[in-house]
Amino acid sequence: MRSSADRILTTHAGSLPRTPALLEANAARQAGQGPDDFAGFLAGEVTALVERQRAVGIDVVGDGEYGKAMSSPVDYGAWWSYSFQRTGGLEIIDDASWATADVRSAPGDTRLTGFLHRRDRQLFAEAYADPTSGIFTGDPKASPFPSCTGPLSYTGQDAIAADIANLKAALERTGAEEGFITALSPGSASRITNRHYASEEEFVYAWADVLREEYRAIIDAGLVLQIDDPSIAENFDQITPEPSVEDYAAFTRLRVEALNYALRDLPEDRIRFHLCWGSWHGPHTTDIAMADIVATMLQINAGAYSFEAGNVRHEHEWKVWQDVELPEGKLILPGVVSHATNVVEHPELVADRIERFAAGVGRERVIASTDCGLGGRIHPQIAWAKLETLAAGAELATRRLWG
Repeated sequence: MRSSADRILTTHAGSLPRTPALLEANAARQAGQGPDDFAGFLAGEVTALVERQRAVGIDVVGDGEYGKAMSSPVDYGAWWSYSFQRTGGLEIIDDASWATADVRSAPGDTRLTGFLHRRDRQLFAEAYADPTSGIFTGDPKASPFPSCTGPLSYTGQDAIAADIANLKAALERTGAEEGFITALSPGSASRITNRHYASEEEFVYAWADVLREEYRAIIDAGLVLQIDDPSIAENFDQITPEPSVEDYAAFTRLRVEALNYALRDLPEDRIRFHLCWGSWHGPHTTDIAMADIVATMLQINAGAYSFEAGNVRHEHEWKVWQDVELPEGKLILPGVVSHATNVVEHPELVADRIERFAAGVGRERVIASTDCGLGGRIHPQIAWAKLETLAAGAELATRRLWG
């Protein structure tokens, strides 16, 4: 991966707004109505997207997760649900326990409750239930989540090959030096109902075997792999009652070990890891502190770490890097513009945020990024304005840091 050797580089966390034409095409495909030559159409969309990223000043570009189908402008789940179409052993059945189960944990016995029983949702039940509150958790018309009813297997070879081909063609067309593709983590993938495997450990490791095929394909193609894994931090909110930090670290260890197993023998300097606290627009008062999760994050065998740092719940946590030593040769990709607000950050603020991280880990080891994916979370016009201000802030920080 490139580093900020002589200036602050820019990137983003993965998802970018889909065009109206792509949303329409995805909806048509979902309805079994075409369109003709969708593969060629999608390739052209990815090239146009990379051209636009380059035009606004993004250095390390991605495919915007365009191969992970969204058919609605607001979609909080495509980063995850794409895996359902690429994995055998899953089935849509009448079981929504992944969302509805009310599971209680105890010291030394930490388990996930259903998504609808998250502690933040319970604390602000009235706000979550009010459609005018501004809290969005996803499209209610989105595809239902499947259950695991048989042995898991990877069936997405053609899909990941198309994602790779589209991004590589776009890189060649635009002259971009580096591109990345996102892929799901075992810990996040395993948050669906399991009706086949005898234990949680077996289930998580089965996902590790499946997803490793995608990881290898991306790296073998000469691209950068980004692991999307909000579960590492986000699961904390999905445990009732709130666990101790020690119990949570022990609970999370399985997810980290399974991910490292899936990444075994793959080059760390081609892998970046994305941690977040969930991109829904809620209060997030029950998020675990960065100080309590950073050591766990650094156990993951990646060469760079992407994390939220631009929203009002986590911005103050830049101070963590005054006390935590980033391992030799590794990079951080802090979010310095946020998906969590429609307010477009001022370039001066973006530069200030970058400089704080540079003071903690060194200017060469900071790549300016977004908190989380912008696609499906904020209006496209605002999303692109945020990428422009990200680039402008990085340029300003460069002048300050290099003189």
